[in-house]
Amino acid sequence: MIVESHPLLDLRAFTTTFARPLGDMPTPPEVLSLLSLQAAAPFKSDDAVREAVRVLLRHGGFKPSGRSKPASEYLIRAVSEGALASINAAVDVCNIVSLHSGLPISVVDLAKAKPPFRVGVAPAGSSFVFNASGQEIDLAGLLCLFDADGPCGNAVKDAQRTKTDPQTTQTLTAIWGTKTLPDRGARAESWYRQLLEQLGASTMEVPRESPSS
Repeated sequence: MIVESHPLLDLRAFTTTFARPLGDMPTPPEVLSLLSLQAAAPFKSDDAVREAVRVLLRHGGFKPSGRSKPASEYLIRAVSEGALASINAAVDVCNIVSLHSGLPISVVDLAKAKPPFRVGVAPAGSSFVFNASGQEIDLAGLLCLFDADGPCGNAVKDAQRTKTDPQTTQTLTAIWGTKTLPDRGARAESWYRQLLEQLGASTMEVPRESPSS
């Protein structure tokens, strides 16, 4: 994966291979129980974490507020209001780690995305559809994960075209960490991969390189 130079980004990326399609492996109750603000977790989000993430996203000129706030902030509100239901094992574990770490996380279906993959700031005029209703998000200035067809994920929304479904067996995860929160991205990745491996999945780190490599 090519990662463009960025003074704040501490990207963590790995792939996951599930033993069965996601539609055939419901998330165990003991894992779903972690989708609570009161659950025991290795860390907890707070105002300092939320501001650090927003500063990361503002660097390219994006405004992470309102409907464009980081996905990790949306999760806190949704969980506190009891509005977040189980989706599938891949997304549930993603939401658990994002909720407690305070870091936004993208998950894409590797069968739908097309390599090569790249991470960088989206140029003006960039957008993608992010839900089944056809709604679009303006990506200008926002750090994004790109595949061969364009942007497919970021710290706010992931593209509808590469989202997981019941047939998904392999995913690519990108944790949008920031250097102003030392080790938080690495700790989030470690816990994330442990949870997935408890479900019988296997994970593998994605090699990263600069554009000049």
